[in-house]
Amino acid sequence: MTQLKLTINETKTDIRRLPQERFDFLGYSFGRYYSSKTGQAYLCAQPSKKSVKRMIGKIREATERRMLGLRPEDVVKRLNRMLIGWANDFSLGPVRKAYRAIDHYAAPRLRRRLCNKHKVSNTGARDFPYEHLYGNLGLVQLQPSAHNLPSAKA
Repeated sequence: MTQLKLTINETKTDIRRLPQERFDFLGYSFGRYYSSKTGQAYLCAQPSKKSVKRMIGKIREATERRMLGLRPEDVVKRLNRMLIGWANDFSLGPVRKAYRAIDHYAAPRLRRRLCNKHKVSNTGARDFPYEHLYGNLGLVQLQPSAHNLPSAKA
């Protein structure tokens, strides 16, 4: 490192032992995971919980009450751009759980925003069903696209 004229920041540097420990780096969590089908252990990277929470925070900001003046189509366009960009960044490894968490947050949050905009007092499931959100408004659903992703081979 001295030949490259680089110094190591001791407070940020940590040594981890794989497969016993996991670590987060660049939005991914690296470590040992277990297959839900076979129960076999394997090493891989998947989107970290922190990156999923950060994306959920961005969805929350895009659907806040102060954004009620925007047309639903514009909100969905903005959400889709964020969702597709996040999915492109975090498409390595087993992503199904992360995609499911984001999908299960984005659609109800958009529905709640539509209820607030149109002054619907109930949950809005009848007025704004998932078919309307995904079909008519064109909200992107990440989960079905997860099976089309390439899997990393060691």
